[in-house]
Amino acid sequence: MSSTSKKTVLVTGCSAGGIGAALALALAKHGHNVYATARNTAKIPTELSGLPNVTTLQLDVSSSASVSGAAQAVSEKGKGLDVLVNNAGFGLTMPLLDVDVAQAQQLYDTNVWGALRTIQAFSGLLIASKGRVVNISSVGAVVNTPWIGIYSSSKAALNMLSDTLRLELSPFKVSVVTIMVGTIASHFHANEPDVVLPPSSRYSAIRDTINRWAKGQAGPKGGSVQDLAESLVVDVVGKPGGFWVWKGPNSGMVKFLTRWVPASTLDGMMSNGQGLDELTKNLQR
Repeated sequence: MSSTSKKTVLVTGCSAGGIGAALALALAKHGHNVYATARNTAKIPTELSGLPNVTTLQLDVSSSASVSGAAQAVSEKGKGLDVLVNNAGFGLTMPLLDVDVAQAQQLYDTNVWGALRTIQAFSGLLIASKGRVVNISSVGAVVNTPWIGIYSSSKAALNMLSDTLRLELSPFKVSVVTIMVGTIASHFHANEPDVVLPPSSRYSAIRDTINRWAKGQAGPKGGSVQDLAESLVVDVVGKPGGFWVWKGPNSGMVKFLTRWVPASTLDGMMSNGQGLDELTKNLQR
């Protein structure tokens, strides 16, 4: 794929305030033709939807019928598809002992199976164009941060799908890139409800701490979603710089830590400020 020619790109999860909307806008401003999709197209910002080279589509990646309908709509446009960006997803903050498995399955249906069903539906168009799949993952996929085990494991599963697809699609000249996103100040946490622990939870004493992490009020502050999106344009439409691309604040640090720091040291870093020390002291009384 040449970095200079104009591409046709479909981005999932383009609701206002998120990575998808910012990336779709950056791509459109660079002159590329963009399909901006969302479960509710009314949530796509008008700054994006009003551009002449942007087409909005309703697309719920957790629905096979919705994905098939979107793929048919793009095919009928007759302009093909060069890049599919799988960005749609949501988070869940809850101790693993307390997780509602049905809710966890719903998250996987969007974050993991949603990406796969979308790739399957658009594979014909991507093979025809010798195009690219870009999967938006997270540094959370490679570090065992307390309370977000379901979200992190879904991104770890997405990483394995990406790496396997990279091999399986190579005969068709379709490239696959995984974006390992660092700490970003988006509306991601705004979509998470307050953490409500069950009455029997062993973590009730530190509920407020867990909730601060869920709301993005604890931990490192995120970088600009617009800056991230602009930095990703070349990875989406240009010559890929690698199979895994680490972008955003703290992404480089996580890459280094997971490769070179002993697991015991990393455990201590991931536990810092999470309330586990406080819980341990309570249990020792």
